[in-house]
Amino acid sequence: MKIALGPLLYYWQRETILNFYESIATTAVDVVYLGETVCSRRHELRLSDWVDLAKRLRKAGKEVLLSTQVLLESGAELGTMHKIAANGDFMVEANDMGAVQCLAGKTAFVAGPHLNIYNLPTLQWMASLGALRWVIPMEMARSALAVLQKDRPAGMQTEVFAFGRMPLAFSARCFTARHNNLPKDDCRFSCMADPDGLMLKTREHEEFLVLNGIQTQSAKVYNLLQSWGDMQALGVDVVRISPQSQHSAEIIAVFDALRTQTLGPQQAQARLQALVPESEQCNGYWHGRPGLDQVDQVNQENPVEPLEVTA
Repeated sequence: MKIALGPLLYYWQRETILNFYESIATTAVDVVYLGETVCSRRHELRLSDWVDLAKRLRKAGKEVLLSTQVLLESGAELGTMHKIAANGDFMVEANDMGAVQCLAGKTAFVAGPHLNIYNLPTLQWMASLGALRWVIPMEMARSALAVLQKDRPAGMQTEVFAFGRMPLAFSARCFTARHNNLPKDDCRFSCMADPDGLMLKTREHEEFLVLNGIQTQSAKVYNLLQSWGDMQALGVDVVRISPQSQHSAEIIAVFDALRTQTLGPQQAQARLQALVPESEQCNGYWHGRPGLDQVDQVNQENPVEPLEVTA
């Protein structure tokens, strides 16, 4: 399986972003997604900057894709999406149906995790439009994925979000601006103060969600490292790691060590717990349970049986 680094979901300073991807160029990651997918008011890097960065990463041997914004609300945002779709150099991850329409029948693309692909007819339709890879929805269980994998279209690759705070929902309202008593149109770029999002707690002081501008994320970090064998057995082609402000390169190294069998599953999980405490992790959706649950995959009695996948 290949290891992918998903698009940056947070708002960092320009120098921080450039330094981050410079460090990523030397890691074992195979695929890198670039671009602003959350909020068009985040202007530290323009589209031309993302393209320049994509060219540098491609020279470093990475497969690079440009990701489109998930929620489009203005003509300017629509224009940027059209420019990404027509870039003619890098494959595009389409994160809304407008981007799919721009790409359909013209060039191959990746169907992003926010397109609501839950059944085989939808997956086949995406393939007919030109999708070569799809990213499963955040809440899809391995049992549901197994059904789609048995009959997925020939040549269609499957990608699974395997590590990071899950992007759960998007809204026209900016929750970070609201938290700071600011209107969305004069947010003063307040989300830059929270490089991994703003933690939201319940009245009982339990961590509940993370606010990231107009995006709502899980409070816990979704971690499918222990399910590596499951994903291999299901014929998954790519696992996605979501960028975070700390330890991204080290996390990639742990996944790669498991891939190359330098570390076993338990050793890799122990190494990862040093970076992200187990109390902050979850994997419930993968097991058909509430998303915030944490299931000990290593000690489970019923691993997934390998599938005969023809794609």
